[in-house]
Amino acid sequence: MTGSDAPRIDTSRPHPARVYDWWLGGKDNYPVDEALARRILEVDGTVLRGARANRRFMTRAVRTAAEAGIRQFLDIGTGIPTEPNLHQVAQGVAPEAKVVYADNDPIVLRHAQALLHGSAEGATDYVEADVRDIGTLLGRARESLDFTQPVALSLVALTHYLDDDVYGLVARYVDTLAPGSYLILSQVTPDLSPTAIEKAAEQFRRSGTPFFPRSLAEFSRFFEGLELLGPGVIPVSGWRPAPEDVAAQAEGIVPVYAGVARKV
Repeated sequence: MTGSDAPRIDTSRPHPARVYDWWLGGKDNYPVDEALARRILEVDGTVLRGARANRRFMTRAVRTAAEAGIRQFLDIGTGIPTEPNLHQVAQGVAPEAKVVYADNDPIVLRHAQALLHGSAEGATDYVEADVRDIGTLLGRARESLDFTQPVALSLVALTHYLDDDVYGLVARYVDTLAPGSYLILSQVTPDLSPTAIEKAAEQFRRSGTPFFPRSLAEFSRFFEGLELLGPGVIPVSGWRPAPEDVAAQAEGIVPVYAGVARKV
């Protein structure tokens, strides 16, 4: 992608996806992103293991949904590609799985082709749209996904960037899903490390990025009316942990809640 077709990237302000990329050791970020990432790391030493724990949770949750028979996945707030990507996990279980990624960061758009190399049997697609623009996002997702059949909706590490209107927003997305669909969520919480999280939130806000950590009760609201899978809402590293997650828990707390629920 070159010339006038290249996405315009605002490097004057940090973007959450690029800050997250820096924490994961990626190269698709700018000095403004690195500066914010470092400032947050100075006040909250959990962020690096939190970023890694979120990626591992996504892997476990998507594998769980695929093993339960889900063959369609909508990942909103995709972020910059970091292996394993969601389609690799889903299609590793079910090669015929269809995956749609959605994000509003031009850097993710630039990397969209990397996201689209899925299995020969399945399909992957990318939608450039903001999570708040439900009509546009779902309209484009419907070109690839059949919403009369179950879909796993992934909103990993996204809702803490959205204000309290997010409850209605998530509910509207869930309303479009067929029975048997899954909701996969993780969210930063102040419950487990209140002082550090408040300092991190202040750094985000000073940079112009809204940030809304939520308590256990507040996070649990997202799952009202849905059937939570065991072990329910729990710190992210404890959700159906693999051996590497058990080992990582020895490094210290990760102030992030996670949960997966089924629409009945």
